[in-house]
Amino acid sequence: MKTKIEERWGTNPEDVRYYDTEELREEFLVEKLFSNNQILMVYTHNDRLIIGGALPASKELKLETVDLIRSEYFCERRELGIICIENEGAVSVDGKEFNLSYKDAVYVGRGSKEVIFKSKDASKPAKFYFASAPAHKEYPTTQITPEMRRTRDLGARETSNERLMNQIILNEIAPCCQLQMGLTELKQGSVWNTMPPHTHSRRMEAYFYFRIPEKQAVCHFMGEPQETRHIFVANEQAVISPSWSIHSAAGTSNYTFIWAMCGENLDYDDMDTFSASELR
Repeated sequence: MKTKIEERWGTNPEDVRYYDTEELREEFLVEKLFSNNQILMVYTHNDRLIIGGALPASKELKLETVDLIRSEYFCERRELGIICIENEGAVSVDGKEFNLSYKDAVYVGRGSKEVIFKSKDASKPAKFYFASAPAHKEYPTTQITPEMRRTRDLGARETSNERLMNQIILNEIAPCCQLQMGLTELKQGSVWNTMPPHTHSRRMEAYFYFRIPEKQAVCHFMGEPQETRHIFVANEQAVISPSWSIHSAAGTSNYTFIWAMCGENLDYDDMDTFSASELR
């Protein structure tokens, strides 16, 4: 079977207060998203976001629909964002091929019937991370070129959070329905992301961590601002963040992560921020 999907339910913050380490990891951590010649996905009932990974090592991989979404084809009622995180490959959407290398992306609009992942070199297979949200309107499939990405230099060396944020799939860059995605790169010597942290009640988010060096880790902080929890994350793992939860992290080295959001408000800056001194 080339496509596998796992289901995660929504959670109540009052219940999460009492979760132990194993329960936190079972509910929020996505441990594996890449396997040779497979597409692996996780469906969360938080805004019905799907995150996944495609690794076409020696064959092309077609994104098939799954029973959870009960559709004729995957994007029948969904939009999709794809970002290449390693090597070179291509994504074919209804016969049109888009060549991608690191940080390149494709936004796939609702109604697209066929999505195929390919690698340029089988000895160096491409890795594609993707996110998908329900869409109530169709927008054109668009390749997001490096020139289209919007970048922000954030943080400072003095606070160990100097980083470059790449806004990639955003309605100001190319029309989209409710999905937003970007890639943030922490600079050498910096370890903190999204500090001070925030919540946004009108949308949820997922963080996918990668480029974590061997034997290093990232500690992801979650939970209500006054009732925080943490999850240790390894390379190429993700954390599901409900709308009520903060999402921040510190690593034992610098790292890179992709954020994917969906909900009812496309205003990127619609968030409630908390100072570090307010956290408990």
